[in-house]
Order: sequence, then C-alpha cells, then structure tokens
Amino acid sequence: MNYKFKTKPYAHQLTALEKSWDKTEYGYFMEMGTGKSKVLVDNMAMLYDKGKINGAIIVAPKGVYRNWYSQEIPNHLASHIQPTMVLWTALTSKTKDKEYQSLFETGHDLHILIMNVEALSTKKGLEFAAKFMRCHETMIAIDESTTIKNPSAKRTKAILALGKAAKYRRILTGSPVTKSPLDLFTQCGFLNSYLLGYDSFYAFRNRYANMIDRNFGGRRVQLIGSYKRLDELADKLKAFSYRVLKDDCLDLPDKVYIRREVDLTDEQTKAYSTMKSAALASLEGKMATAPHVLTQMMRLHQITCGHLKNDDGTITDIKNNRLKELINLLDEVEGKVIIWANYVHDIEHIVKEISKEFGEDSIVQYYGAISAEQRQENIEKFQDPNSKTKFFIGNPQTGGYGITLTCANTVVYYSNGYDLEKRLQSEDRAHRIGQEKSVTYVDFIAPKTVDEKIVKALRSKMNIANQIMDEDWRAWI
Repeated sequence: MNYKFKTKPYAHQLTALEKSWDKTEYGYFMEMGTGKSKVLVDNMAMLYDKGKINGAIIVAPKGVYRNWYSQEIPNHLASHIQPTMVLWTALTSKTKDKEYQSLFETGHDLHILIMNVEALSTKKGLEFAAKFMRCHETMIAIDESTTIKNPSAKRTKAILALGKAAKYRRILTGSPVTKSPLDLFTQCGFLNSYLLGYDSFYAFRNRYANMIDRNFGGRRVQLIGSYKRLDELADKLKAFSYRVLKDDCLDLPDKVYIRREVDLTDEQTKAYSTMKSAALASLEGKMATAPHVLTQMMRLHQITCGHLKNDDGTITDIKNNRLKELINLLDEVEGKVIIWANYVHDIEHIVKEISKEFGEDSIVQYYGAISAEQRQENIEKFQDPNSKTKFFIGNPQTGGYGITLTCANTVVYYSNGYDLEKRLQSEDRAHRIGQEKSVTYVDFIAPKTVDEKIVKALRSKMNIANQIMDEDWRAWI
C-alpha cells in the first residue's frame, strides 16, 4: 500500500484498510479503544490521494464529534494533505459564515465537514450537508452508527436519504448490535439497502425474529419473542465489514485514553456563569490558598455534573446531559465496565438510570454506604465472567485502592476528583496483574469548564493543589 502514514497503524488497523479502502461501502465494527477513527482518516486520505473523492462528511454524536476536528484528523491525516475543515455549529457569525462558504469552493483540495448527528434532524443542517455533497465527490461516514438504528427516527431517515448521494459510505461502531440484531437493518441500509438482502424492515424482521402476539386492552400487538438464523446474518456481515475486539489486538498500548464531551444545558450554563462570578468575587483581593480555590472549583465542578450542594446541605439537581451520554457510551461498549464518579449523589443517579436501562442485576456498587461484606460480594460478582453483572459503579475514594477488577477493560470517569493519587490508583484497579487486554479510559468533560483543566492535569500526572499554588489561581477558575 503506497501511502505515507502520519501515525503508524497497528496490525489490525492495516488489515481493516486493506480490506476496505477502495470499497464503495464498508463497516468498521471495531471495539472502543482499537482505533477505528484512525482507520477512517487513513481511508479518507487514500481515496483523496487516488482522486476518488475531494469531500468528506463525518457525522458523529455530540459527545465525540468535536474530537474529530481537534484530535483525530489533525493527529492522523497524512501530512501532505492540507484540508479545508469546518466544524458545524447551529450558531452563525460572520467568521463562521466565511468558514462555511469555504466548503463550497470547487477544486482539488480536500474539504471536510464535521457534523453532530442531531444536526441532521434539522432542515438547516440537512440542507447544508446536501449542498456540500452537490459540490464535491464525497465520502460520508457515520461514527457510532447505532445512532441511526431506529428506522422511524427523523435523523435516521434524513441520513439514509443523504447517503444515497455519496460516492463512498462508511459506518463505525464498537458494538453494532446494542439490544437486538434488528439494530443492523438501518445501519447496513445506510451503506446499501440490499447488502442484507432486504429493503423492508418488516421482511428483515420476519427473517431473523420470531414474533409473538399479545393483547393489551383488547388491542393485538406483535412483540419479538426470540431471534433466529443469526449465523446466516453474521455471514452476510462478513462480506462488507470488519470486526475487531481487543482480544484480537496483541500490539495495542497498555492504556488508551479517550475524552467524551458533554455540552452544558442552558440551566447549567446559567448556573455555572453565576457561580464563576461569585467565586472570582470571593477570592479577589484575598490571599487565596489552595483549599479556598479547590472549594470554589468543586462548586463549579458539581454544576458540570448536574447538581449543586446548598449551604444547608441539601442538593439541587440541575438539568444535564451527562447521564444520557453515559447510556449512549455503554451501548457502544463490549464487556464489563467500571464507572467512577466523584460524588455519591451522581452514583445514586447512575445506579437508577443503568438499572432502568439494563436491569438491576447488571450493576454492583462500591462506595461508603455499602457495607464491607457487601463490597466483597460485589467484587466477586463483577469478577465472575459468567455473572450477569456488567457494571461496577463506585467512587475512587472508597474503591480506588487495593481491589482487583481485571475482568473489565473499559473504565469510565463520569467525574474526576482533584487527587492525583486516587486517580492513578483507580486506574490500576483494571490495569494490573491478571489483565490481558489493553484498558480504555474514558473521561467525561464539559468543554470550556473546570472539567478540562482537571482532566488535563490528572492525565499529565500533576498534583492539582500544588499546581494551583505555582500558577495564577484565576486560570483554574
């Protein structure tokens, strides 16, 4: 393959490219942490180098679409390609409008439009994407393609229609089947409606699902009872997709770090702005010590997580997107998952939401309110490969030391504390003797808040309290 990689591919990434690079449609079903984003970027560059495309649209969930703009494409796109690249936002300005217009310039340069999947539910976003595609020979890629698994959703219908105008189509996901094999229908239909042999969802469902009749209030309803012919379905997928699990990858680094962005709601933005002004006013003109600054940071951090502790000890919930983003993430992950949260209030909400979505027997808890005997039993349940327990939910203050959780190779930091030692110790619950796979760590971050500063410091192995004293404390607030 005569192509100058900017970053060296792992063996499984090279295999994925060799199988797919010139195919009209292809699915990268690669587990989180195995580097499917790099594969897509290299595939895009190869098609551009061969004169096959001069435009690309990357559609991704809100939590990850900015990563393509700030990290994935800059880190992996071949150095000899200098693209015109624009991140879609619903807001407009003279500067942004000028950026948008640059996407419609004709010529041989590579033009890249990055959109969040929700934008294609809107008339404005859909018309913009369609105009972009009329101007270029385009590849369109859907990252975390389970976002289009619902055939009746407005965005699914819009994306399926948009895909028909593309010269090349790609889907990327770590887990193409989240709750049902029928999830595959629209994902594969985006690539080509005939790949699975059916252009009707109901015909597809009848082929692979056993339906049962139920009566609800005198109304007859058909429900899925079980699935059938799954070996046949798996064989069909092999023709146009490549499946990668961490088990298959012997050359991955021991630890892989990923960020997942969570936008603040309007309520959070207002509360954060008010609290930030109050924090600056309270510290200004004083000899600010690390504990004082950390206290103000904690109040801001609570808001990014969706709650605020009042002076009387009560807690006020604030409408937020963090729990929804967590469920979206868990839908994409294979195997067991450790979820760390800094606040007990968050743990209680996480437990409630995951129980509702995946069942009460899918979780165990590990924090101060759980008895020592129950904690040990919960570890044993989680470590049992045959148990139904998939999620370990706790805080690093209690669970970050001395326990072994090597049955998980995905660790989610729903929220982080400031203590570097607790972060490092909690990372090592999964990454220790007995772990045979690469471990993926996912940090939830609200952009342009204290979240970013905290995670950056922890990943750089900085002690935040010491760092605050070495720098102007205002930079942390």
